[in-house]
Amino acid sequence: MKKILTFDEINILAKKLADYVSPNTVVALIGDLGTGKTTFTKNFAKAFGIDDSLKSPTFNYVLEYLDGRLPLYHFDVYRLGSPEEIYEIGYEDYINNDGVALIEWANIIESELPKKYIKIEFEYALDIEEQEVRSVSLEYIGDKEKEEEMLKYVDFSN
Repeated sequence: MKKILTFDEINILAKKLADYVSPNTVVALIGDLGTGKTTFTKNFAKAFGIDDSLKSPTFNYVLEYLDGRLPLYHFDVYRLGSPEEIYEIGYEDYINNDGVALIEWANIIESELPKKYIKIEFEYALDIEEQEVRSVSLEYIGDKEKEEEMLKYVDFSN
């Protein structure tokens, strides 16, 4: 499902989704540079109970935060040369470790994502007053029943 959201509404979505996710959830964030992936992640982490100041893991590929409701593994795969390189950093261990994996630039490793994951896509948009907003698409890939539950929980359904 796709909606036009203000930045405040995106922050609220991040908080609600942080409350919704369960162990071994993968959240795939997709969007051009500057569309809000890292800001979404920071708001998600804060609502998740992480006190650390979240940094973009571009040069580390993944950063671990263990002081939240569940372990949070923040990936930024922008610099990967191929999707298969994700395994060199222990990807399978992270996504099967009873935590939550947030993956920025997930489209780069789309072929390596699990069968079931949450996909959030951010695109630039303008509202009717020409104010900058975002077109946000939210799906639960691989599980339509779970998608309905999630959309209702985060108040994203029609």
